[in-house]
Amino acid sequence: MNPMTKLAAFKAYDVRGRVPDQLNEETVYAIGRAYARVIRPDGAVAVGRDIRLTSDAFATALTAGLHAEGVRTVDIGVVGTEMVYYAAAQSGMGGGIMVTASHNPMDYNGLKMVRAEARPISSDTGLGEIEQETLRLLAEAAHGMTPVRPELHAQQDISAGYIDKLLGLIDGRVIKPLHVVVNAGNGCAGPVFDALAARLPIRVTRLHHEPDGHFPNGVPNPMLVDQQQFTARAVVEQGADLGLAWDGDFDRCFFFDETGRFIEGYYLVGLLAEQLLKRSPGAAVIHDPRLVWNTYALVEHFGGKAVVSKCGHSFIKDKMREVDGVYGGEMSAHHYFRDFFYCDSGMLPWLLILERLSESGQSLSEVVGQCMQDFPCSGEINFTIQDAPSALARVRARFEGEAASVSTLDGLTMEFADWRFNLRSSNTEPVVRLNVESRADAALLAAQTGVLKALITA
Repeated sequence: MNPMTKLAAFKAYDVRGRVPDQLNEETVYAIGRAYARVIRPDGAVAVGRDIRLTSDAFATALTAGLHAEGVRTVDIGVVGTEMVYYAAAQSGMGGGIMVTASHNPMDYNGLKMVRAEARPISSDTGLGEIEQETLRLLAEAAHGMTPVRPELHAQQDISAGYIDKLLGLIDGRVIKPLHVVVNAGNGCAGPVFDALAARLPIRVTRLHHEPDGHFPNGVPNPMLVDQQQFTARAVVEQGADLGLAWDGDFDRCFFFDETGRFIEGYYLVGLLAEQLLKRSPGAAVIHDPRLVWNTYALVEHFGGKAVVSKCGHSFIKDKMREVDGVYGGEMSAHHYFRDFFYCDSGMLPWLLILERLSESGQSLSEVVGQCMQDFPCSGEINFTIQDAPSALARVRARFEGEAASVSTLDGLTMEFADWRFNLRSSNTEPVVRLNVESRADAALLAAQTGVLKALITA
């Protein structure tokens, strides 16, 4: 094997790559060994997997790699990523690893890793060291893989405790018999949703509900417009109160109002902050810097403290622990909860929104409509460009003389009296991402978004 310093599948927050050229059983086995050597878990490691066609084999290879280093494992089966977090946070556990490629195409797979207490592992908190140790192991791999060791392995169904945990974080008594359309995208969400719905008085219309690693209805990525349209159309046809959709490992939850309109994740941050601040008056709410004004307004109105963090789950989770934030939200539809081990969940958001709609008697469009008028936004616009630093420099040079403030906390953020934008390079893809918002001025938003697009692609 030729010496390498990087593996293509290692990203900023996780491991994700095309099978088999970027990720295969040999590599996953080496990653399991590397995790054991770098993290040195003091307790068993929970291993979960999604329903991709390669996930069973990858989970076996991962388990064998952990066993090769003497680490005990607990197989928690086919689950969502947040169920690995739940398992890893239990007393006596040493960490957790989820085999998943989330919303990526069918020929991809990957790994999401945490330490004990479900603390994140990212490029600056151990993932880089795991990558380097993996490279060393692959270079020495002439002896091949050793088998799983049954004496180090156990199986456990954690679903009952996990479901109880989620339902314990809402007041199920207030939930009204709302009609919900749900689209699991043939990912892992269906069975877990069913277990929660069975204990709530809701009416459900299910789309693409059965887990199927062939993804017969397309990749489970609700950010794709064609996937959104399918859910939106069903909401209208069924006369439902709202629609829900998840990505493959259901760590992100997406919402549609009763008109079938897709709700930008940005507006859910403020709405969930409001719901959590009712329980924890004065608490801190963590948010990313991409779109902020609606979040500021609602957090201030409900007596909380808004705290900005760089994008990415490890940064959000670390900041939440630092200030004991009750909730953290990213406009990318990742929502984090102090009472869920400071971790993100794709199931708790919809439970909290059902609680909010039931308590108020309002529709989802009524709840978010005013926010969308007060702070219209562009939604995230992605550009594939070769020289991201030059694009950011062009934009900064054009607006620096006019900006009321400039921040480089995460990319480039510039604020003006009535509009603002954030432009940043992705940590996981070769793109730059633009987000623009204004104060109740859709025309200004459109005009400045056009100027920015021209600058970025110049």
